[in-house]
Amino acid sequence: GALANLSLYGGAENQEAMINRKVPSWLFPLAFHHDENIKYYACLAIVVLVANKEIEAEVIKSGTLNLVEPFVTSHNPSEFAKSNLAHAHGQSKHWLERLVPVLSSKREEARNLAAFHFCMEAGIKKEQGNTNIFKEIGAIEPLIRVASSPNAIASKFAAQALRLIGEEVPHKLSQQVPLWNTEDVREWVKQIGFTEYEQSFFDSKVDGDLLLQLTEENLHNDIGMTNGIRRKRFERELQNLKRMADYSSRDSDGMHTFLYRIAPEYTIYTYAMLNAGVELESIKDLDDDQLIAECNIKNSIHRSRILNAIKSNEIISTTSEKSTEKNLDVFVSYRRSNGSQLASLLKVHLELRGFSVFIDVERLEAGKFDNNLLQSIRHAKHFLLVLTQDALDRCIEDGEGKDWVHREIVAALNSDCNIIPIIDNFQWPEPERLPEDMRGVCHFNGVRWIHDYQDACVDKLERFMRAETNQRGSPMDHFRNLLNRPAGDSTPTTPTIYQRMHSNDSGKSSDKENRNYE
Repeated sequence: GALANLSLYGGAENQEAMINRKVPSWLFPLAFHHDENIKYYACLAIVVLVANKEIEAEVIKSGTLNLVEPFVTSHNPSEFAKSNLAHAHGQSKHWLERLVPVLSSKREEARNLAAFHFCMEAGIKKEQGNTNIFKEIGAIEPLIRVASSPNAIASKFAAQALRLIGEEVPHKLSQQVPLWNTEDVREWVKQIGFTEYEQSFFDSKVDGDLLLQLTEENLHNDIGMTNGIRRKRFERELQNLKRMADYSSRDSDGMHTFLYRIAPEYTIYTYAMLNAGVELESIKDLDDDQLIAECNIKNSIHRSRILNAIKSNEIISTTSEKSTEKNLDVFVSYRRSNGSQLASLLKVHLELRGFSVFIDVERLEAGKFDNNLLQSIRHAKHFLLVLTQDALDRCIEDGEGKDWVHREIVAALNSDCNIIPIIDNFQWPEPERLPEDMRGVCHFNGVRWIHDYQDACVDKLERFMRAETNQRGSPMDHFRNLLNRPAGDSTPTTPTIYQRMHSNDSGKSSDKENRNYE
């Protein structure tokens, strides 16, 4: 709670100091905490920080922002308010007043959590008979804007807050922008502050399909937006809408996913490419002229990056070929039930030392979870296996390869990753009890994690990674390692070399929630 208050009350200067002291990175393990209250205030602190445009890039780099959406989608505001005495009476007027600007943040995660909190506060203040506080702090108009926006999560909480305090809920816009009718477009134009043109859009019968295809020439000649600066502002809002839109009604092939994995801002080209008839199966035949003429991609740098992604075939997740390029430093594998805290700490420690780290809370596109996750392992130089108590128990007798820790280990073995077990209160099972395709993991040097000596542990881990000396050798090399290894670091003592096997990738589970980690 202290860091959340510091974010809210400290002002821009203190927020800058928080960035300099790497606070967003250290909020990551707090947002991963088993205590829901600690987790909530860590998320709250990070969204307040990201609302400050001057430090937004540094906040995003920490990865903590990715933990906000899983929190708000897995909690009910009313139930959360009752779960802890800290929330029982709600926050003060001045505290809430400082949170109001976050409702207008350009970042979706920030709006999501701010709307969640105001929904929680609305229930509390209603019971207290103090709903007028929301008018006094100027929260009604921002809540109305969020409630009518195409942001599915934030709009739901904002609408619920408005109902609780007795305010009218506005017209709700769907994220399926291609399916909008003329009234939806008119409402959106009004929401973004272009009320003087809403009638022109309506008279021109602009629906969602046409809105996504509008050019600057259309805005000038057909809508009558003669002021060039106004057109620039409108186009900026339209770009934001294109990034937020759900194209699933048209995009059965995964074009949005392809563009998102180049960079999120490239999703603004999704609809233009779909309308041009571009399909992933034939995308390799695209050239620069077609991207300009047919897809209306004017930015030459963007065209170049798209073509490079197509040629390298690294971004397309549907490919069956295995890329051998190692462009990620570290993949962290862990058991969710008791390994998430250590996994998150490792991520922070290593990123502060300059390593790029993937941990699976970072968002993967729906429907592509299995392949994308395994692809991340293939691209990783180092595979850190967090072994907390009983971490491999579910792998025992998992002959079908359904357990995700099992599958990740097999992928790492097959991808020549430098595997480093991180051992915390863990006892290795006998190798014979594990499935044959993962037994090879028993013969890598590990680092015993001691919480009171974290820096020393990370120093040792970094030495393993910088030198990449942890690859398996001959049985005699392994025997020497066992003799020289400190107590607690050891893996099972059977010095047998096992043949690497391919995993039984059923491909059945594509939803992160179905992942067998618990």
